[in-house]
Amino acid sequence: MKTLHPLRDILKKIIVRLRTFLATNFNYRDERLPYLITIGIALTVVVAGIFFFLKLTGNLHTNGLTKIDEQVTDFVISYRSPLLTDFFKTITHIGDVYGYIVAVGLCLALSYSYYKHWRYAVQILTVLILASVSNVILKHFIDRARPTIEHLVSVRSLSYPSGHAMSAMAFYGFVIFLVYRSRFNVFIKAGIILLLFALILAIGVSRIYLGVHFPSDIVGGFIAGMVWTGFCIVVFDVIDIFRKTHDHLP
Repeated sequence: MKTLHPLRDILKKIIVRLRTFLATNFNYRDERLPYLITIGIALTVVVAGIFFFLKLTGNLHTNGLTKIDEQVTDFVISYRSPLLTDFFKTITHIGDVYGYIVAVGLCLALSYSYYKHWRYAVQILTVLILASVSNVILKHFIDRARPTIEHLVSVRSLSYPSGHAMSAMAFYGFVIFLVYRSRFNVFIKAGIILLLFALILAIGVSRIYLGVHFPSDIVGGFIAGMVWTGFCIVVFDVIDIFRKTHDHLP
């Protein structure tokens, strides 16, 4: 089955048109500039995503959002039971440090055994590290306290955005992207993607169920994770196109 690269094809067209535009109108033939401009465009999109994120952040303390947070939280924790508590504790540990150590290890093994190189595993790890670091910065910048309801697991950091939700969306979202581009059988591919989507959602719900996050924390984490994933995908693709097209550039 042919590997799907629609985004890469779009990026190639943008780069070719930028190169032609610069050469025709400015007689500028530096081969690197179109790639830098493309990354700049991607960064602009990221800024727009951050603006949307901050708009959500600005509404954190409004009565409407507070009411929605309370209603959704009450609905979720109304299903608390010993069995569900054990299940969601397990799910939340999958989205924690040790869970990602195992997941990254599996990605390293699969990347080398299937693709015969470490590139994709390194990319996945890079996305996770960037998302985690930026989450810490955002938490301290926004400084939102945790919910005051009973916590079923211990937490030490601030609340918004959810680090579990942000990391899950960035890490598993990028894995979903790689699976989508892979040559796996279509049914295997669909099964893996659905499973990972379900895991991302479950990790987010687990944080509400366990009483350590507001629903808006989860939404904010998902948005921030998606923004990071999208930006990294574009940057990795642009770098890959540059390497394949200009291997012999000085």
